[in-house]
Amino acid sequence: MNVEKPIKVNKSDKTKLKKENFLTALQRNLGHISRSCESSNISRATYYKWLKDDEEFKESVEASWEGLVDHVEHQLLTKINKGDTTAMIFFLKTKGKDRGYSERQEFEIIKPIEDITFDEI
Repeated sequence: MNVEKPIKVNKSDKTKLKKENFLTALQRNLGHISRSCESSNISRATYYKWLKDDEEFKESVEASWEGLVDHVEHQLLTKINKGDTTAMIFFLKTKGKDRGYSERQEFEIIKPIEDITFDEI
């Protein structure tokens, strides 16, 4: 009689698998950390510990986030190409500030604040 022995998985392999599951969940949940932790059955504390202790994991999380930003930028540009005025205004207010598309003024102070008098403003 041939009895198969169960495969033993060490703690390191289990953690690696949990991290991979979390990263998959993070993409599926569009970067929502709580939902990703919940669906991959880990605590937020575990997520933050991995983030702090594992540079490769941290880089994967950051890459996932950048992928999401790319996706949203693409969606915005798609709306702009379809003539969505609101999307155009948003784009210009965020990316066209140097051309005057801003509702507020920004000032660069070139001397210490304590040396500026009210009359100079």
